[in-house]
Amino acid sequence: MAVRTAGTVRAWADKHGIGCTDIDVWNDHEDRRGGMAELHHAGEPDLVVTLGGDGTFLRGARIAAKNNAAVLGVDLGKVGFLTEVACKDVEAALEAVHHGGATIEERMTLTMRASRALEIPEGIESLLRYGHGPTLPPPAVRPESTEGNGWGVALDVTALNDVVLEKLARDHQVALGVYLAGRLLASYSADAVIVATPTGSTAYSFAAGGPILSPNTNAIVFTPVAPHMTFNRSVIAAPDEPIALRVLPHSGQAAVSIDGQLRGVLDPGDWIGVYGSARPLRLVRLRPTDFYGRLRDRFRLTDAPATGIDGESDAFFLPSDSPVPPDIAHLRLPPAPSAAR
Repeated sequence: MAVRTAGTVRAWADKHGIGCTDIDVWNDHEDRRGGMAELHHAGEPDLVVTLGGDGTFLRGARIAAKNNAAVLGVDLGKVGFLTEVACKDVEAALEAVHHGGATIEERMTLTMRASRALEIPEGIESLLRYGHGPTLPPPAVRPESTEGNGWGVALDVTALNDVVLEKLARDHQVALGVYLAGRLLASYSADAVIVATPTGSTAYSFAAGGPILSPNTNAIVFTPVAPHMTFNRSVIAAPDEPIALRVLPHSGQAAVSIDGQLRGVLDPGDWIGVYGSARPLRLVRLRPTDFYGRLRDRFRLTDAPATGIDGESDAFFLPSDSPVPPDIAHLRLPPAPSAAR
């Protein structure tokens, strides 16, 4: 299905005289490029079309956000929150984008600094990535970094979902000092800790017991995974409140994953700082987004048995078909049923 749909995209681009280049496509035992290198190879595209589920979308997003390109997700997955259109509608979607019939929705992303440039020690990649194809290279150091100033190095990272610090050894949890806005929150001994965006709140953070945030919010979610302490709650920080994670002296090594991709390994004494990026991701939307309807559908939410006697609830809360009163006209109201996805 993906190969056939890719052919449709290429044919459409050729018909309209628009350049079309494959990105982030590799063969076995072939090295992958970092985001900026992939972007330059593709000729600085204005639109990135991804063919797959949310994992494929994330791969396209890390490239698109580097130069403010828009991303159109074609859905071939099963539990997608990010992909927008079905394969059969891809030509119509491209026409809408080409002729200005689509809207652009912005999503918050994360970036980071680290005490040193990230590296992946020899032998660890094959252990952690077995069966998952070639990994991405460690993120490059951004040009604005200044060595020796105490603030570490700025890394060329754009995370749409999350940055995760997790243990490497099964029998040895990672020990971390966690700082919010420069202030120690607590020292954790845990399997992992997750720093997520609102978009990523329905991914790993949710699986670890974290809250679901509307993608229209700007916030950072910190969620510990299996911490050995009483306080195991998520904390929601403002987008300008950085979250620093310092590997404590007696901890084992910790793996750094960005949007599910291994990107480096930290030793005791190393640290990373994660914070809101100035580069939002631009998602192509063809219709009003019904996030909560999609949430109910994707997670197969069911109503409490005790409510069965009351009958099935309406899908939308729209008290009247009359014009919206002025005092609530500024609110984000549900789309009409015919427009909802």
